[in-house]
Amino acid sequence: MQSLFEWDFHDQNKKRIDEVIAFNYSEFAPGTKDHAFTQTIVEGVINHVADIDKLITKCAPEWPLDQIAAVDRNTLRIGAYELLYGDYDQTPPKVAINEAIEIAKAYGTDSSPRFINGVLGTIYREMGEPMKADNAQEGKKRRKNDEQVEENKDPKRKDESK
Repeated sequence: MQSLFEWDFHDQNKKRIDEVIAFNYSEFAPGTKDHAFTQTIVEGVINHVADIDKLITKCAPEWPLDQIAAVDRNTLRIGAYELLYGDYDQTPPKVAINEAIEIAKAYGTDSSPRFINGVLGTIYREMGEPMKADNAQEGKKRRKNDEQVEENKDPKRKDESK
């Protein structure tokens, strides 16, 4: 979240993100060697930020994105990224929501956890509540079916995959 906060604060400059991540690890987690998880989340959010922001805006219509506190905005982006694009075996949807709430408790305001929970809960319901019963196999099937539906909607995409 710290790295995304800095990226967002500095006009979403992609060129510096690796430097920001490295600095944050050296400053806040010295000795940590494996940055892969952080790199995946940060790059994933950055690569999908337009879609993620549209979804957040849709699910929190009373809150224009630029008026959401930067901590909350980037916590929402992480949670939404994990819900939409994450590996459900690594981080099931309910865990992604709970982790975002914990980040909000630690770094946001007193109202942040409820706000984060409300918006991510709405996104989760909009998605059809994948893995509601925490069944990884059913969640994988549902995602595969969703991908096939998208391919059928966009024949060009289907042709490109051949």
